[in-house]
Amino acid sequence: MPWRSWMEISEIAERERVVLVVPVAGFADHGPDLPLDAEEQILMRVVKEASLQRGETRLLVVPPLRFVTGPADGAAFTVEVPVAHAFIDEVCASLAAVGFRRVVLCNASPWNEELCDAAARDIRIARGLQMFCVNLSALEIGFAATEDAEFAKAGGRLAALFAEIAGRPALANDGKLLTMEAPAK
Repeated sequence: MPWRSWMEISEIAERERVVLVVPVAGFADHGPDLPLDAEEQILMRVVKEASLQRGETRLLVVPPLRFVTGPADGAAFTVEVPVAHAFIDEVCASLAAVGFRRVVLCNASPWNEELCDAAARDIRIARGLQMFCVNLSALEIGFAATEDAEFAKAGGRLAALFAEIAGRPALANDGKLLTMEAPAK
């Protein structure tokens, strides 16, 4: 089921069981001879490899979000943290509105790691979504990767994470947080 058009999304059944992947990539100078979109090129190739190795995992990959929180040396097209946070929240709100519940922010940019983690926590609280973050840096692949074996290995790691996420039980109470009260004295 990965790599669907936006129009095909409306046809997906049991959306709450789908692992929805939101790629996040920036534009930055990662070294000589690397294009500014190296983050996106590497991330999307790893995500594609993971989708090919996903087994029974129901997976949907949406188009990547492209930004770098800034200012950041060597990064192009930076945006302020509140703008980037609102962008991620708006996309996740749209996904939640049509019934998706498990969202993975799959981030390539070293400048966006903290933001993605914080946004995922905030979205979990505000929207009741089951949020996960995977940073490309954790998949042991660099921006200069070129070998098919490197992508297959990183894709396999990511596919295993997707399977683990798919196997987790749904959040109780439709994701609403429990209200805690102090004990009476």
